Amino acid sequence: MKKRIIAAVAVFGLLGGILYFAYAQTAAQNNVKHFTAFFVVEGESIDQNNDIKKEIARLTGADCEELWLVGQSKESALNSYIVSGEYPDFISGDTSLYEAGALLPLDEYWENYPNIKNYLTEEQWERFRRPDGHIYWIPQFGVTHGEDVEVTHSGEAFWIQTRVLKWAGYPEIHTVDEYFDLIERYVAANPVMEDGTPNIPFTILCDDWRYFCLENIPQFLDGYPNDGSCIVDPDTLQVYDYNTTDTAKWYFKKLNEEYHKDILGAEVFTETYEDYLAKLSTGAVCGMPDQWWQFYYSIQNAYDEQGLREQGCDYVPLPITREEGIANQWHVTRSAEMDSSTGLSITVSCNDIDGALQFVSDLLEPEIIKLRFWGKEGDDYCVDENGLFYLTEEQEKRWMTSEEKRKHFCFYSYFPRVEGRLSDGINAFSLEYQTTEFYKNQPEDIQECFSAYGVTNYVDMIGNNEAPGAWYPMYSYTTSLSANSPAGQVRDRMDAVKHKWLPQVIMAEDFETAWEQYMKAYDSCNPEIYYQMLQLEVEKRVKG
Repeated sequence: MKKRIIAAVAVFGLLGGILYFAYAQTAAQNNVKHFTAFFVVEGESIDQNNDIKKEIARLTGADCEELWLVGQSKESALNSYIVSGEYPDFISGDTSLYEAGALLPLDEYWENYPNIKNYLTEEQWERFRRPDGHIYWIPQFGVTHGEDVEVTHSGEAFWIQTRVLKWAGYPEIHTVDEYFDLIERYVAANPVMEDGTPNIPFTILCDDWRYFCLENIPQFLDGYPNDGSCIVDPDTLQVYDYNTTDTAKWYFKKLNEEYHKDILGAEVFTETYEDYLAKLSTGAVCGMPDQWWQFYYSIQNAYDEQGLREQGCDYVPLPITREEGIANQWHVTRSAEMDSSTGLSITVSCNDIDGALQFVSDLLEPEIIKLRFWGKEGDDYCVDENGLFYLTEEQEKRWMTSEEKRKHFCFYSYFPRVEGRLSDGINAFSLEYQTTEFYKNQPEDIQECFSAYGVTNYVDMIGNNEAPGAWYPMYSYTTSLSANSPAGQVRDRMDAVKHKWLPQVIMAEDFETAWEQYMKAYDSCNPEIYYQMLQLEVEKRVKG
């Protein structure tokens, strides 16, 4: 313990180290402050007497009850708060809450909390300023201090199960046609799983705001990264609409063909997010387009309980484009994808603003980051003679057990965190990103798959790219547009048209006629108003 304290002091300065640990000791002697937080995503609650949560409370003098989205859309959940005028202490801040006057301007308070103020550079913080000139939320993810460490692909991709690739001898799959051809052949030869459950060739998540899994694929197929709302030519800085490209029409015609082959079922257009996760949890779905974070963590318990990994049901991403020769950009360095449209906010209902800010600041302390994402030394991880963190077999089992996670680990996962390497310069901020532990702790089917393709992680599987330019990513602008602005109104009309028409286009007997009707309805939204605003934003960001 002495060595770790000395290391922390050496890095962060003698005075800072003394003050922090003095504060921790004082907090332990006082009553713990309790805060509440609501996040607009599904999440799993931890036990009230969670070990690490209690330890963090002992060191910081505060804890937080995390509330998650359950059985509601995020819009309806936030609207309920807005109507009542009563909020938790922390919330997932966004434009709707800002316009409702529900959030506190953090930049008016952060002078006393350098961990928060220095979390981003001044240039980065500028992206978070609202029209009134203040900053109301803090990004929780993608903020790296020092060397970036990436082994997982958390973004969007065409995913496929390892059993499908193994059956085919681990072929190179680079195009949409190759992807569907493999899945079709696999299901024809293997119509059911080991227990007789019918295999599901392909599915798509289309529920509510998550329908991006359906509509935004054309940008990737043409070799562009996830700007989310448009394509930006990196040479000319010209903004293009990916909804109307030749590739868009080609892709949805391909889905139309797969639908009529019974590779894609009509139920996907009416399934809820919970239905989708339940389907994936059976292990029967061979492939789908999705973002890793949206499915992976939610299906792990079912996979453990049903032995689905032993059957090769884990997913890996493939570098898919429209045709051979197009370089894919599915994965862009995580630190480049910071989303300025949302983040952690403190609400006007918080009765202890200084206490709330101090709690966030403390959660960014190196020793607390280590507790959140590694646990306790000796209990949850070990340290070798070179300072490298590793797990014993017994510790590995603890990390893999869902009950242990609820009772013991406390990630405060939707509070801000410093990614990259820890202050020691050796270890990744989280076990999940520790290169030496990552491969070792992968299921056997994933290890075998990685080995077959000559890679050691998910990023290598799909390829890595730097940010294409200063504008990236544009979705951080479009999702923050007010619904009351002209561009925001056009965006919402376009979304409504896509929600209505893309299922009809995919299921149509006459694709060409359905596509023409879809394009006519889309054009009636006046999308040029929206894309003119995107063009101006690109130029603004590039100019700095």
